[in-house]
Amino acid sequence: MTKKKATSSDVAKRAGVSQATVSMVLNKKYNVSFSRETIARVEEAARELDYQLPRNRSKKESKKEKLIVVFCPTITSPYYVLLLEGIESVANEQGYGVFICNTQRDAHLEERYLRMMKVVRPQGIIYASNPNPDFQEMVEELAGEIPLVIISNKEKTTTVDAINQDNTEVGRLMARHLLDLGHRDVAFITPPLTRRQWQRSRRIEGFVREFEREGLKGHVLIRAADEAVDRRSPRTDSEYAMGYQLTMELLEEGLDFTAIAGQNDMMAYGALDALQASRIHVPRDVSVIGCDNIFYSSIRRISLTTIDHFVALKGRDACDIIIRKINMNDQFYGGLRPTSLFNIEYSPKLIVRRTTAYARTAGNTGTSRAGDGKNKIK
Repeated sequence: MTKKKATSSDVAKRAGVSQATVSMVLNKKYNVSFSRETIARVEEAARELDYQLPRNRSKKESKKEKLIVVFCPTITSPYYVLLLEGIESVANEQGYGVFICNTQRDAHLEERYLRMMKVVRPQGIIYASNPNPDFQEMVEELAGEIPLVIISNKEKTTTVDAINQDNTEVGRLMARHLLDLGHRDVAFITPPLTRRQWQRSRRIEGFVREFEREGLKGHVLIRAADEAVDRRSPRTDSEYAMGYQLTMELLEEGLDFTAIAGQNDMMAYGALDALQASRIHVPRDVSVIGCDNIFYSSIRRISLTTIDHFVALKGRDACDIIIRKINMNDQFYGGLRPTSLFNIEYSPKLIVRRTTAYARTAGNTGTSRAGDGKNKIK
């Protein structure tokens, strides 16, 4: 039979004092004077009965228990804004606050925030993108102590709860759409392809592989922004500016392509504006496809063909997993908790709009930027 847990009433009875006295003595509240003999009797009774003081939660601690922390590489990108909206909608419904650690893709800042978690002790942590590879082990350790979800490419999150995305499949879908429209020479523009942002390379791999399957190896021009870009604090227009600049470079070099794929929608917007500034018609001369299906892509004047991988729903699912784990930890006791690993993956979907069309014929050569034939797409 399980031994009955001692109460403050039992201690008071054993020591011959009131429950109020027991509480004040054991909580070291000596604003009321007690004799040494009374204090000794209370402490001895508590020891004999193996009485444990209930843990009093301060207001500060209560707030901590309702906190979910989100590690986010930037809060300037519409993609992450959409993701955060999904997270916050569920957190708010369940009475949790959300604190955003904006790492700005800075490894030192990310490490600093990770070390702070040992002190802050939130109820849950959501990584809105892949952790820096240098901190993967630290993140996995933290996941053993605090419910933690990573929104990531599926290959890297086998030991942590994850909302998975197969970026190779996203790239394959983009390429398949262009191939079906007869595009054989295309360009792919992307932010820096760094070790930290390895998932960008996965999207390109899927794209290139699909062209290679069609016997078109070497028909994809890949242009990435300089790595220094990721070391600067991101601005709202950072990805747009990269898309614009990389497209202009392709045009200035007079390279032959009939379509441009952007790593994301913001880069595709930059490509659209660069082509317009160069008097090249979209999609008659050059088709453009993006990825993310952020809100602006559906605006009629933009009408961008893109890939939807359900960003807001990923945020909601990540928060749902966190809260489920929190509730599970609250309900199970005695040191026995079930081992569980959540992995959710959505299938990406092609959204066809007005920026892609059949590849131009040999007779339809496009228009140069200045009308003088210098940057004509052949």
